[in-house]
Amino acid sequence: MRRPTSKPMMGMSLAVLLTSLTTPALSVPVVSEATTTFMSTPTFVPPTAPHTNVTSHGPYTGPSPTTTGALTTDVLAPSIAALPPGPDAFKYNRTGKLNSPLAAPFTPSGGRDTNGSAPVYRPLSDFDYQSLALALYQEYIELDLFHWGLATFSVEDFEEAGLTAEDRYLLQFMAEQEVGHATLITNMLGAASAPRQCTYNYPVKTLHEYIDFSQKLTRFGEAGVYGFLEHLNAGDAGTLLLQSITTEARQQMIFRQFEGLFPMPVWFEVGIPQSWAWTLLAPYISSCPENQTRLVWQNFPALHILNQPNPFRVDGSDVWNETTGGYTNTASESDIDADSETCYGKSNRGKVGVDCSPAITRNRSMPLSYPGRQVFLRWDEPGQAVGPNNSYVTSTMAKAPVFAAWVSQLNVTYTPLENITENSAYTIQPNTSTFAGDPAVNGTIFLVLTDEDLYVTPYNLTMLNPHVYAVGMYQSG
Repeated sequence: MRRPTSKPMMGMSLAVLLTSLTTPALSVPVVSEATTTFMSTPTFVPPTAPHTNVTSHGPYTGPSPTTTGALTTDVLAPSIAALPPGPDAFKYNRTGKLNSPLAAPFTPSGGRDTNGSAPVYRPLSDFDYQSLALALYQEYIELDLFHWGLATFSVEDFEEAGLTAEDRYLLQFMAEQEVGHATLITNMLGAASAPRQCTYNYPVKTLHEYIDFSQKLTRFGEAGVYGFLEHLNAGDAGTLLLQSITTEARQQMIFRQFEGLFPMPVWFEVGIPQSWAWTLLAPYISSCPENQTRLVWQNFPALHILNQPNPFRVDGSDVWNETTGGYTNTASESDIDADSETCYGKSNRGKVGVDCSPAITRNRSMPLSYPGRQVFLRWDEPGQAVGPNNSYVTSTMAKAPVFAAWVSQLNVTYTPLENITENSAYTIQPNTSTFAGDPAVNGTIFLVLTDEDLYVTPYNLTMLNPHVYAVGMYQSG
């Protein structure tokens, strides 16, 4: 018996190549020799977007702002009117049987961009462009943040926190992922007009604060894309962006594991409007290159959670003013003095219900927050200069706030503000579930103040924007 031979096949996949080999009639096992599949023409590898590993850092010190928002004065209406469902919203008959002939073999009729037209992977509207540009600003800050953490904190800092050389390499690899994400979006927008890497200012002093800030920044980065992805006119661009944002979701989970938190405490991930994401991102951008693409999205005032749960405490809910970083309400390590109060020190490592050192997963017997908890709030007035070159100014179209909106998973739950005095109040963490057995307020969620308890759902959450006064993040669960 002769062993079957094979030759390199031009442009053929490995799977096709393997199945094309002749199978002998005898039952004697035959192993083909290793082969290499060659492409008929060399593959072009596009260059990555220009970037540096670590930019300069610090607050903006330039002239006062003269512009707010995107460079336009044409506004069609003060808000988008609420309408009933469209005329075809209930047209499709949900019986499980086909309502139309197949478009092609094994291909049901319908779907967006399924007529055979070639995808072009570029924005098709101002909405698309501004949304993709926002995502690019997010990718660049993550690229810098991950490199900055490695450059700023020593090997001893990481090892004292329970993070090894392998963990540090994972952080390095996540930075490399961001190079790819930034390149992808730059190519879709067009290199000539796409936003470029800026300089940044991070509100952290210790490694633990850095991890918590990174965990929150990747959360609003992820949620900010989920919020607009299905609204893009360019579905082909949305497909590529989806393939990048799913990686970012994994980054967020990694930082939760670095922080000693339960890695995925929800059944559904939340999506937020672009203006919320830009509100949370912009304050950490110091300055950008000249003629940088400006964004149209609104910057809301900051919401400060005075007793924001601190995941680095044994009792994370027993806190007061232990945050840094403004909008993100990042956990501060400076107020945790005694080793008995920390859950990450060597003396606490390994103790059930106390240990919050890095791990694949942690079950904390003492929750960070709970339904019925009083949450004390303070919010800024509009008119603050924020963002690149301090050239964006916070604003709101809402009246004085009277509700706290808890935005998590598939829910928006309102609780009334109590004892409202001079930009401060308290509210009560609600006891509500997405479905039975799934607490809606869990994980890193979004807490915003509103002047109305408007009914909204995940797909039309932007309808709440005219009623939003301030935006913040809450570490629940």
